[in-house]
Amino acid sequence: MQQLMADFEQHLAVERNLSAHTRRAYRQDLEEFRSFLQQDSTAAAALRVTEVDTLVLRRYLALLHRKNRRSTIARKLSALRSFFAYLVRQGVLTTNPGELISTPRQEKYLPKTLTVDEVFAFIEQQGGSELLVCRDRAILEVLYSCGLRVGELTSLNVDSIDWEQSLVRVLGKGGKERLVPLGRQARAALKRYLDVRGGAQDEDALFLNYRGGRLSARSIERNFKKLLLKAGLVKDASPHSLRHSFATHLLDGGADLRAIQELLGHASLSTTQKYTQVSLDHLMEVYDRAHPRGRKK
Repeated sequence: MQQLMADFEQHLAVERNLSAHTRRAYRQDLEEFRSFLQQDSTAAAALRVTEVDTLVLRRYLALLHRKNRRSTIARKLSALRSFFAYLVRQGVLTTNPGELISTPRQEKYLPKTLTVDEVFAFIEQQGGSELLVCRDRAILEVLYSCGLRVGELTSLNVDSIDWEQSLVRVLGKGGKERLVPLGRQARAALKRYLDVRGGAQDEDALFLNYRGGRLSARSIERNFKKLLLKAGLVKDASPHSLRHSFATHLLDGGADLRAIQELLGHASLSTTQKYTQVSLDHLMEVYDRAHPRGRKK
């Protein structure tokens, strides 16, 4: 099965042009399923991939339900369906055993966001002239100014910035490129960072770690929690919360949903529409607080 998985990953990279992050997620999901096949107590020996049927998949999903959210299970099931569909095209399987398995109903959740005041306090708390301080301030400014995913931020190069037009060229999911405006404060923070950064081991990368190499998404996520505490914000937030805040604050300010979809790089408008619910909640809070017949006693 390992060779088939390697061939499938090559297919994802070459034919489907998926990012390294997405391919890594597929590989992890398939490795987990392979471990299940080796340990499945109902089989006398490890099952081969050609012996997988709907009943085997249902046993696996039942195991996943014990420790995973529905969204995680849906992602793992999607990875398996794609893998089996690839094996059918290659002639390894005659049918896709995942086609008859229904996707778990997704939980409805609202994105975690920060208020405008919290974002301002959070970003402006990161002050100083040291290299890493300037870098962290620039990272936060760019995340909030452009609404980037963390993976998109770490893949930025120095030449991704169009200083004349104040635009950022972003490589999103599926290798799709988009242009995003760079706000005045983010532009200034980036200028300060690049002025103090000097030479680097990786001269192309925009954001560097303390060794001079390209900064990883994991490092940004780990550092984000420390910066939250430094700013005195005790909230369950992540770098992705700034992306959610970016979209919500634009919507609250009157931006068109289609424009926000383009800025976020969403393939479907339905993905962007979750932010209307966040704004509706905000609207209801304002109504309850301001309307004479809506005030809570």
